[in-house]
Amino acid sequence: MTLQATSNEVSQSLLDSVNGGKASKKNSVSDIQDRFMTLLVTQMKNQDPLNPMDNAQVTSQMAQLSTVTGIDKLNATLESMMSSAQNSQSMQASSLIGHSALVAGSTVHFNGTTGNFGIELPTSVDSLQITISDAAGNPIRQLALGKQNEGIIPLSWDGYADNGTRAISGDYNISVSAKSGGNAATANTLSLEQINSISTGTNGVKLNLSNASSVTTADLKQIF
Repeated sequence: MTLQATSNEVSQSLLDSVNGGKASKKNSVSDIQDRFMTLLVTQMKNQDPLNPMDNAQVTSQMAQLSTVTGIDKLNATLESMMSSAQNSQSMQASSLIGHSALVAGSTVHFNGTTGNFGIELPTSVDSLQITISDAAGNPIRQLALGKQNEGIIPLSWDGYADNGTRAISGDYNISVSAKSGGNAATANTLSLEQINSISTGTNGVKLNLSNASSVTTADLKQIF
């Protein structure tokens, strides 16, 4: 009688398929399990009686399959959770459409009656001065606000210049200077923009603003 010896190791091609190496990603976990078990049973049927597979080999190979399929199921669960979280974020963000929000920016939109903007102070300051300039960079109005506490400060401009004339409707630039204890302090300008729509992608949920920029909900300083 002739004995046909076979290798006691699972073929590399199967291990590659289990680990997502060379096999098509279209193979389901159950397909991979079936192929693994079929090959393992075939090996056991055709093993060399003089050199049979030992329990440690079988246990090791089964452990490999269990680990890989477990990771695959975990990944599927995480993907499902991420998708659910993104859908929830999209629903929450959609409720902001039509609202206005203060975001990082240096523009005030004057509509002929008023122009709203804001200042963000990381710390309290002893003095705060705001300069509003036209498109050419010419200062037309300066506002001295004095001592201010840290936080978000919503502000409005009535459109009047320092010389008493009324500005025309349009976009104007805002800059800020702050001091604390005689030293320069940090102060950030904020623009008031309308939230027109939302979009989703690989970077998560984005809010599309009236100035053609996109931000995340974390970028919103104050909502109106």
